[in-house]
Amino acid sequence: MNTSASSDATKNWSLRCRVIRALYALIGVVLIGLGAAILQTGGVGVDPYTALNIGISERIGWSLGAYQLLSNAILFIPVLIFARRYIGVGTLINMTLTGFFIQVFASLLAPLAVAPGDHAMAALFFAIGIIVFAFGASGYISAGVGTAPYDAIAPIIVDRTGWKYQRVRVPQDLIVLVGALLVSGPVGVGTIMTAFFVGPLIAFFSAHVNEPLVDRLTRGLGRTDSHPEAGAPGDPTKLL
Repeated sequence: MNTSASSDATKNWSLRCRVIRALYALIGVVLIGLGAAILQTGGVGVDPYTALNIGISERIGWSLGAYQLLSNAILFIPVLIFARRYIGVGTLINMTLTGFFIQVFASLLAPLAVAPGDHAMAALFFAIGIIVFAFGASGYISAGVGTAPYDAIAPIIVDRTGWKYQRVRVPQDLIVLVGALLVSGPVGVGTIMTAFFVGPLIAFFSAHVNEPLVDRLTRGLGRTDSHPEAGAPGDPTKLL
């Protein structure tokens, strides 16, 4: 695969098609922020990457949004060097806005914070949070307009090794989880479960909901398939 394939895969998209896909990616990122905030409100821990960013941002006195933007900018460099085909408007939407959406939703949901020991409510918040988070991640990926730097790491490794996506993504999340523990990030049972189950949930929602919906919304607007072609910015879950 090469970077010219990205251009070949997207050059037939009309302006309206591109706008719809970008808006779909934006909605997905909003849901990622909401899902992470629900997990945080439930007190069960957030996803590993957010937990790491929260831990570091609190240690250095930055807001989550500002630090996560810096973190994504650093991760963006190897993606730019080794796999530009994964870069698109969705990349910029995710890397610049996710942290800020988490902050906003966490503030709005703060009055609903689950009391310690209320395991039933914590379980409910976890179930809702992980579903919303995974659905949002699936949505922005299925839009086919670029992958966030953190989400691009596993596909880059898969491209170079031929390993299965989940065999790379799960260890990646577990390594980041350890980092979150070391910086006292909000790690809980939910964080550990998220590390194992978000990948499969993203794949499920992509195949059964978001990819068909993107296809329907963009049918007749240039390219109609929601699956980016090999090398196009988009869906690492196709590597499963």
